[in-house]
Amino acid sequence: MRRSFVVRLRGRAVSVAMLAIFAAAFAGGVYLAHAAPNAMATKKEEGFQTSIPAAVLLDPDSDSILFEKNGDQLVAPASLAKLMTLEYVFNEIKEGRLKLDDTFIISENAWRRGGAPSHGSTMFAAIHSRVGVEDLIHGIIVDSANDACIAIAEGLAGNETAFGALLTKRAREIGLEKSTFTNAEGYPDPNLRVTPREMAELARHIMHTYPDFFPYFAEREFTWNNIRQQNRNPLLGLGIGADGMKTGETAEAGFNLVGTATQDNLHLIVVITGAKSEKERADEGRKMLDWGFHGFEARVLFAEGQNIGEAKVFGGDSSYVHLTAPGLIKVMMPRNSNDRLLARIIYTGPVPAPVTKGQPIGKLRVFRGENLALEAPLAAAEDIGRGTMSQRAMDGATELMIGLFKAGVNKL
Repeated sequence: MRRSFVVRLRGRAVSVAMLAIFAAAFAGGVYLAHAAPNAMATKKEEGFQTSIPAAVLLDPDSDSILFEKNGDQLVAPASLAKLMTLEYVFNEIKEGRLKLDDTFIISENAWRRGGAPSHGSTMFAAIHSRVGVEDLIHGIIVDSANDACIAIAEGLAGNETAFGALLTKRAREIGLEKSTFTNAEGYPDPNLRVTPREMAELARHIMHTYPDFFPYFAEREFTWNNIRQQNRNPLLGLGIGADGMKTGETAEAGFNLVGTATQDNLHLIVVITGAKSEKERADEGRKMLDWGFHGFEARVLFAEGQNIGEAKVFGGDSSYVHLTAPGLIKVMMPRNSNDRLLARIIYTGPVPAPVTKGQPIGKLRVFRGENLALEAPLAAAEDIGRGTMSQRAMDGATELMIGLFKAGVNKL
């Protein structure tokens, strides 16, 4: 059975297509059912507790959230902001606008605010020296080098304020809707804020988009200016398959971590913000990863190319367009679990004709209990042409009636 109605979500009219899906692979069944607009996950997963104020555990392969606690809370990132700086640099290289052997100058500002005189994280680059992009990347990843970040910001945008605006713009381009960046290195700023969920998605994006650069995050040490420094990631030495990514700490932010690890072909991303100490950060990160590796398994929801649902079309030669995902849709589930899954197809509609096969339409959200387990983009599975004059007139009359009915309901 299918039906469609309109709900109000974040101030926009959003059509929610509804249908019931029964999959033999799930003992509890899979249902596409209406959930309240604010049903985003905030509760801790049963069976796991953490002292960390905000945390996320993500399977980057299926984009499934295994655990979330205050994942959409805006927090100070500290040096986790450097991941956005690195993403920007990686993209510039990928697009051919920057080369690994290009050089940037270590200005007096970069040296004083981020170099040896700052007594912070630095690669100890000499003032007025020119440093290659590849060395700056190593310095940022291994040394958490603030001087390297400032040199890149000044070299690419002139100053940090302008570079922060570029980072925020780039964040929106890759789907980070809430995080805002004001500088390259994560120095405290009331307007510099990220969410743990978006930091996990940023790590996933870097892993998938820049596979040639991802191994850099596993490097254990880096030497510059005859000074050898160890990678600050506490997970790398624990023998748990850790292979990245970045730590950060300030008095405001606490002790933060974005970590990645692989065991038995399962790759997980853990994000921790606001830990009270280095020990708590390392202990809770390891505990969360162990829980994910041993407590979950992948289950397929939809095969590649499978029809997932429909979206209402306005003015087309068909009233609906079938929707598919770009690939296999699977979700991570607790082992031996009969948890019920709730799914929603969300799109702004009705979709005006003509519609082209592959055209982005909306997204599929799957909830495990009250927790958002995954979100996947949906696209048109077919072409829908323009309808006849009478078909367009009928659709117009239908939308008018729906609008009048909705207006009447809102007055009640």
